[in-house]
Order: sequence, then structure tokens, then C-alpha cells
Amino acid sequence: MDHNTLFAKTPPGKLFFMAALPGSIGMLASALYQLIDGILVGQVLGEAAFAAINLAMPFVIINFALADLIGVGSAVPISVRLGQKEEAAANNIFTCACLMIVGAGALVGAALFCSAPLLMELMGAEGELAELAALYLRVYALFSPVTTIIFASDNYLRICGKIRMSMWLNILMSILTGVLEFTLLVVLDWGIWAAALSASLGMTACVVIALTPFARGKFQLRFCRPRFSAAMVKQIVACGSPNFLNNIAGRVTSILMNFVLLRMGGQNAVSIYGILMYVDGLIQPLMYGCCDSLQPAVSYNWGAGNKGRILAIEKYCFSAVALISLLSAAVLFLFPDAITRLFLSGMEAEFLETARLAIRLFAFTYVTRWFSFAVQSLMTALERAGEASLISISTALLFPAALLAALSPLGLTGVWLNFAGSSLLAGILAGLLLLRFWKKRWKTATAT
Repeated sequence: MDHNTLFAKTPPGKLFFMAALPGSIGMLASALYQLIDGILVGQVLGEAAFAAINLAMPFVIINFALADLIGVGSAVPISVRLGQKEEAAANNIFTCACLMIVGAGALVGAALFCSAPLLMELMGAEGELAELAALYLRVYALFSPVTTIIFASDNYLRICGKIRMSMWLNILMSILTGVLEFTLLVVLDWGIWAAALSASLGMTACVVIALTPFARGKFQLRFCRPRFSAAMVKQIVACGSPNFLNNIAGRVTSILMNFVLLRMGGQNAVSIYGILMYVDGLIQPLMYGCCDSLQPAVSYNWGAGNKGRILAIEKYCFSAVALISLLSAAVLFLFPDAITRLFLSGMEAEFLETARLAIRLFAFTYVTRWFSFAVQSLMTALERAGEASLISISTALLFPAALLAALSPLGLTGVWLNFAGSSLLAGILAGLLLLRFWKKRWKTATAT
């Protein structure tokens, strides 16, 4: 189905199942690989390696954050231009964005490779833990110029209506990386660097598959001679800022959390925090898959001036992420021990008791998390970068940092309560911003 028929004419309910369902499946497949990565490293290489990848992971995600800024930031104006029937402008934004991602990946990758040992030292890691974390980070950094475009290509495929291809590519990437990691870690008994190598090779293969049809002119978007302009770059940065700030602020918070946890509870506390982050890494992609898959449709109709259709689409988006979030909260609260043993077996009773409390308190995060998540996605699709960025940075950094200080007298319990408290505050903020936009700007606002 071509993008015009899909975004402008398909009934909202059918569009949801055609776009959001495959998008969620694709994101789930990607998240499952990350989950398997944590399980394999924890079970095969042990707790030190598991803690090491959790120390390094915030920097790995920062490496992808700049590419995500450009990918998401370009997807919104590309969709708007297509809605305005300006295909040449859409192709130019697409081409320039791809070049920007490759350049940014090379620069950030080089910086992370050179600074990896120093970064782990600044985190407070020592000895084997620091060496393992730096080695893991350096492998990802080496592949950065190629792998960082993988998530942007996912957006571009959905814009072109190739939603199932996007889904199958994510599934293929998970299968490739999972098989490679099992082979290198379990069969060949290689070290922690092989875990990062497996992911990098799987991503590289899927990048080649994803970009080949664009290069051959088979899809709606095509590569053309790039024409950069300050206005275009500014718009990309503005539209991508909410996701970028969320990624960066979230990683800064993770670094801060690891720093505090290392001193408050040692390696065990870092490992428990790692379990929480792996669980979150499974739930959030499901919500992200629903919202992100519908963003091109919302932006397209925003460019076409069809506000009624936007509201109809968003009803499905909000309902779906609420269902995912609340079901996740129930599972976390009811099965904390099973979740802990999934990653680390043979742990002492004290560790299991601490993990049980942490996971149950963490479960309350998802009672309210869905609302701010859906509002942020809507604001991004409508080119309301200011509102979306405020929700993003408050959720990922400002609220967690404030609560980390406010709840510090409670020790580790205060850290575990931080997530639910931040989510509640973010929901209140999102509601206020959505109400303000609805009352003051919805009727008169137009696409730019």
C-alpha cells in the first residue's frame, strides 16, 4: 500500500493494526535480543560481566542517541512534506539526514573508543569490572559509523509504508545477533567483547538490507544530491530533540544511578539496577512501537490539515500503551523472583530479597508511565518540540535527580521508589501541557 492511501484513507482502526501492531512486534524482537544478551552474559560470564555491560550500556545508548536525534527528527518533516505533496523536499531531507548520521557515528564512535577506560574510571569502576566494561564499549564504538543508522532506517521504511519489512528486519536482526552471541559465548567460549561484536555484526547486516532498496530507487524516498541548509538542520534538531533529550538525559541518570549504587550497595546493587533496566528495555519498546509506528501517519495528516483523523488515530495509540503499561505493572509485581533468576542464578537470599523489593516498587512506574509516553509522542508528531522536550527531559533526568536527593534518607529503597515517583510527576506535567495545547493552540495551530 502506498503511503498516501495508508496514512490518509485507511480507517484508523485498520491503520492501527497495520502499522502499530507490526511496529510493536518489530520493537519487541529487538528488545528480546537485548534481554537475551543480558541473560547470556549473566548466566555464561557471571555477575562481574553482567555488571560491566550495565556500566557500559548508558554510553552505548548515548552513541546511538545522536543518530536517533537525526532519524526521528528527519522523519517528522519528511512525513509533513509528503503530506504537503513536496516529494523533492522530502527526498532531500532523507538524503541529508543519512549523511549526517554516518558522520555523527564516526565522530562519537572515535571519541568513545579513545575515552572508554577513563569513563569507567570516572564511574568508580576498578580492576576487572573496569576492564570488561571498557572492552565492551570499544567494540560498539568501532562499528558506530555503520550501525547507528539502523534505527533511523526503521523510521524511513515506515514512512514509505514498508511496515512489514521494518518488522521482519527487526526480527532478522534479533535472530542473527542471538545466534551469533550464543555461538561466540557458549560454543566458542569467547569473552564479553564477543557479545558486543554479535550485536554489531547483526546490525550491520540489517543496515545493508534496509538501505539497498532506497539506493536502488525502489521506494517512495530516494537518495538525491544533498542540499543542506541551516533551516533544514535546525528543523531536524528541533523535531528530534525530545527523543534525543530522553536518551541522553536517561543515560545521564543511569550513570548517576550507577555511581550512587556502586557506593551504596556495591556490585550487587548495580546488578539489580541492571535487571530493572533490562525489564524496562522490554516494556518501553512495546509502547514505543505503538506510538512511533503511528507518528508518520499523524505527521502526514498534520501536514494535510486533517485534525479529526489525528484524534481518531491517537485514541488507539493512548489505549494501546495504557494496556501494555498496566499489564506490565501487574507481571512485575506478581513475579519478581522469576524475573531475578532469569538473569542471575545461585544468588544469596539477601540479594534475592533486595531484588524482590526493587522490582515490586519498580512495577508502580507503569501505572502512570503510559500517559506521559503517549503525550510526548503526540507532541513530537505535531512538531511541538518544546512541549515534547520538556516532558522528555523531566521524565528522564530532572524528576529522577530531584527525587534521588529527596529520597536519599531511605537508602536503596529510595532509589527503587525513584522510578514510580518520576513517572507520576511526568504524567501530571504531560496532562497540564496537553490541556494547555488543547485549549490555546489546537484550533489555530498548523504544520510548518
